[in-house]
Amino acid sequence: MAKCKHTDQIRTVTPSANGCEECLAMGERWVHLRECLSCGHIGCCDSSKNKHATRHFVDTGHPIVRSFEPGEDWRWCYIDRSFV
Repeated sequence: MAKCKHTDQIRTVTPSANGCEECLAMGERWVHLRECLSCGHIGCCDSSKNKHATRHFVDTGHPIVRSFEPGEDWRWCYIDRSFV
């Protein structure tokens, strides 16, 4: 497994919302949430209908997210496709 080379882009962030920003605006539901560690955007996971966390990565290039679920403590790099 490749080692992530993007940890220098991790910032101290404030969550942008208490749920998926885009789903809340659209009145949609999500499965799980992810927080962008570059800017704090909260988006829904790829198991969710709209996949807003991945869309945020595609739109911004911000590489690393963390789970925004209670009790979960992991981070994922989209570019390296690996846990951080």
